[in-house]
Amino acid sequence: MVVLNGESMEGSEVCTRADTLYFLTGPSAVGKTKMAVSWARRNGAEILSCDSILVYRGMDIGSAKPSREAQVLVPHHGLDLVDVRDRYSVACYLETARRLVAGIMQRGKQVLVTGGSGFYLKGFFQPVVDEIAISEEVREMVRAAFEERGLDEVCLQLRAADPEGAELIDMRNPRRVVRALERCLETGKGIVELRGSMVHRTTQFGCHQKRVCVLVRARAELRERVQRRTREMLEASFIEEVEELLKRGLEENPSAAGAIGYREVIEYLRSGDGSIGALEDAIVMRTMRLIRKQMTWFRGQFPDARVVALEGDAPEAVHSLFPDDEAAI
Repeated sequence: MVVLNGESMEGSEVCTRADTLYFLTGPSAVGKTKMAVSWARRNGAEILSCDSILVYRGMDIGSAKPSREAQVLVPHHGLDLVDVRDRYSVACYLETARRLVAGIMQRGKQVLVTGGSGFYLKGFFQPVVDEIAISEEVREMVRAAFEERGLDEVCLQLRAADPEGAELIDMRNPRRVVRALERCLETGKGIVELRGSMVHRTTQFGCHQKRVCVLVRARAELRERVQRRTREMLEASFIEEVEELLKRGLEENPSAAGAIGYREVIEYLRSGDGSIGALEDAIVMRTMRLIRKQMTWFRGQFPDARVVALEGDAPEAVHSLFPDDEAAI
C-alpha cells in the first residue's frame, strides 16, 4: 500500500511510469522554470503550471511567466486561462488540471507539474476543495467589504465570525481571507469544522503515483536572485503592465491584485510620490517573506520528497531531479 500525506492508494490499480506525475517545486526565484524546461526536454514531458497567478492573461512580467521561447521549446499548460477581473479558484484549477493531465498522457508524454503555489499543489495529493456553493448575496457582501474598506476589514469580519479558525488563516493573503469569510458566513460553521468535513473525500489524482522534487538554494543566493529579478521586472515595464491591467479590472479580483509585486506597484501608483528604489525594496522584502513560508510548507507537506540544492546555473542538477531508481513517495 502507498500512503501519501494521509491518502491511501490501497486497492487502486498499479501505476506504470506513464501514470506517474512528476512534481518540481521550490520557493520563488529558485530556478524552477529553467530546470523544468531542461528536464521536460530530456524526458519527453509537457509542463503543467501550478501557479495561482500564471492563470491570468496579461500578468506576465510580475509573475515571471515562462517566456515565449520556453513555451516553444516545451508545451506549457495552465497559463493564461482567464482575464484578470475574473476570479479563479483552486477547484477550477484542479478540474482543468485533470483534463490536461489526461490529454498529455493520451499523447504518450510525461507530465511535469511545476510551480510554487502551495494550495494548488496540495490539491494533487489530498482534498482541498469543499462543495459549498457561495450565494451571490454573500459573495457581494464580502467583495464590497474588501473593495470599500480593504483587507483589514475583511480580516476583522473573519475574526468576529470565527476567532479560533481565523488563527489558521494567513491574514496577509487576500484570497485566503476572502474565501474563509465567504464559507463561514454561508454555512455558519467555523474553519476547523469545515476542514474536518473534507477528511473522507478523495482527490481526483489518487490513481497516480507521484514523485516530488523540491529545489532549494542558500538564503543569501536566493535574496540576490530576488533582487536581480525584481530590478529586471521593473526595467522591463512592469509598472506599465500594472497600469494596463488596472484598466482591465485588476482590482476587481482580490487574489490577482494582492499578488506579490502587483500589490506593491498598485500602492506605488496610488501614492504618486514613492521612489522606484522603495518599490523595489518592498517587493524584495515581501518575496523573501513568502520564501520563508514556502520552505516551511514544503518541509511539512513533503517530508520524504527529494531535495536538490542548486548553486549558480547548476545545469548538471537536471540529472538529479528524478533518478530512475527512486520510488514514488
